[in-house]
Amino acid sequence: MWHNVLRIGAGGHVQCLIAARAGRAGWRPGSPNLFAVAVLCEDHSPSLLSALARMFAAAVILATAPLLVGIYAYLGYPVVLWMIAVTRGRRETSVTASDWPTVTVSVPVYNAASNIRSTLERLLELDYPRDRLQLLVISDGSTDGTDDIVRELADRGVELLRIPERKGKTMAENAALAAARGEIIVNVDATVQVPPGSLKPLIRAFEDSTVGVASSRDVSVGTRQHAGPAAESTYVGYEMWIRDLETRIGSIVGASGCFYAFRRSIRAKALRSDLSWDFASALVAREQGYRSVSVPAATCLVPRTADLRSEMKRKVRTMARGISTLLHYRRLMDPSRYGLFAFMLVSHKLLRWVPYLLVPPALLALAILATDNIAARILLGFVAAGVGFALIGIRRRESTGFKPVAIAAFALVTFCAGVNAWWAALRKAEMAMWEPTRRPEAQT
Repeated sequence: MWHNVLRIGAGGHVQCLIAARAGRAGWRPGSPNLFAVAVLCEDHSPSLLSALARMFAAAVILATAPLLVGIYAYLGYPVVLWMIAVTRGRRETSVTASDWPTVTVSVPVYNAASNIRSTLERLLELDYPRDRLQLLVISDGSTDGTDDIVRELADRGVELLRIPERKGKTMAENAALAAARGEIIVNVDATVQVPPGSLKPLIRAFEDSTVGVASSRDVSVGTRQHAGPAAESTYVGYEMWIRDLETRIGSIVGASGCFYAFRRSIRAKALRSDLSWDFASALVAREQGYRSVSVPAATCLVPRTADLRSEMKRKVRTMARGISTLLHYRRLMDPSRYGLFAFMLVSHKLLRWVPYLLVPPALLALAILATDNIAARILLGFVAAGVGFALIGIRRRESTGFKPVAIAAFALVTFCAGVNAWWAALRKAEMAMWEPTRRPEAQT
């Protein structure tokens, strides 16, 4: 067996004597760790041993940092929210028919000929006074006949605002304000389904004069062809629960891009093309003294994407624009100025995205620790197995049900998207031009 002997030599130096078993020499897995091997020489000062200990501690911290941050962001933060929320009641508001404000439903689109007709047909069924509802489609330079389909519905009150040159979703949303006549503007994604009874609850939220933005409750659903990854449905449900807690204690920190409403003043100033209005709306509202809320009764059906590769592209675009928006409004993370909102913004957004930055160096640190630590080797083995399962799921292109392969594939896609999103955001890659997620018809 190996014997380690430390003794104090002349002048107070530490002598590290390491003797190997007879017939064996050199370092191998299972022998003294790399940091001990580094001091095989006869004479070292205590400061070197202290430095090596600090290096080991730093490697452990780096290897576990993404996990610890993730545990707080996804488990610790909700517990804190719940503890605050249970001490506060829910606000109840109601309005009569004569109180309904004028509303503009804005639908930004790009090459949506395959689904724009069905989307508009469903929006025309919304339960809302027709004389107070404007349905406006903003076509961002569509070239596939989308505009012609929209014009066919002009006699039913559907209006078209065409932007001749494609400039991106945010620029299209900026342009919509000039054509919108409503006191409240509702943004709807062209690929989702809004039930007829969802609009009134969303608008009712503005009866509270402190509310500047109201967001829907998204429901992730399968399609007629595919059930889609169930892990995504679970995550969406979790996210809606978090927003409900945030609403109870003050304000959500970001709206659902699929279906949300806001006061006209929120968009008085145009937003940069590489930023995201659904996230920025809640931030601008807070700067203007408003709060943003999630409305459970305002449901929105969001078809799941069966193709994981398409889902990854969507996640990269969404997260990159979200990170850029957060960095642009980073002043709102100052707790001395924005108090509880700053805490929620950091916890809900920043600390969910930071682990993607930490994972690559964490894996390197874990690999170093695994050379002489059984726990690190076991953990690294689990990581390798997870990646293997994930690659199998991605190669199949589709992933349904709560199976190990499905969960691993969804996790790996999310991780890769997060790393790519940070890379795109930090190098300020051009992501203004959007490629809307092609979602099949939802199963209702």
